[in-house]
Amino acid sequence: MRARAQRSALRVAAMIGAAVVCLGTQVPASAQDTSSAPSATYSQALTAFDQAWDAAPLGFAVRTFVDVPAKGFGIYTPRTNQTFAAGETLHVYAEPIAYGFETDSEGTRYSLNAGFKLLNPSGQVLAEEAQFAAFTGTTRSRKRELSTQLSFGFEGLPAGSYTLAIDLSDVVSGQTATFSLPFSVVAGE
Repeated sequence: MRARAQRSALRVAAMIGAAVVCLGTQVPASAQDTSSAPSATYSQALTAFDQAWDAAPLGFAVRTFVDVPAKGFGIYTPRTNQTFAAGETLHVYAEPIAYGFETDSEGTRYSLNAGFKLLNPSGQVLAEEAQFAAFTGTTRSRKRELSTQLSFGFEGLPAGSYTLAIDLSDVVSGQTATFSLPFSVVAGE
C-alpha cells in the first residue's frame, strides 16, 4: 500500500513538473495557432463600427415601458399598453448607444447618469430628480451591450395623462440624450 502511494505521489510530481516546464516554454510566433483569430473582414467591420459609434450622438436603440424589470440586455417584455393603475410601479427599459469610453491601465470605462422628470399634459414638472441612477463599469474591451432598468413609484398620482422624461448624461463624452414616454394612470377599483 505504501509503495502504491509513493508511485502516485511521484506521478503527480512528474505531472506538475511537466506542467511547469510547459508553462515556461514559449512557442515561436510562427508556430502559434492563428486559426481562431478574427478574420480581416471581421476586424475591419469592428473598426468601422468603433468609428461610427464614436461619431454618433448619444442615443437609444430601445426605450420602452416593460411589464417587469428586465433580466439583462435584450431580456425584457415590452408592456402592451401605457396605462397604469394608481400606485402601480412603472418599469422602464432602455439600451443606450454611442456613449463614450475612457481607457487607462485599469481597462475601458463607461459612466452614465440618469435623471427624470414627471410632466403633466401642460408640461408642468410634477417631480424630478437629477442623477437618479448611475450606470458605470470597467471592462477589458468596449461594452456596447448596456441596458438600463429604471423603476418609478409615484404614490398618490391622480388619474390622468402624464409624460415621463428620462435624461441620460454621459460622464465620459459630456453628451446628454433624452427620451419621453407618455402614459396614463387610471383610478384603482
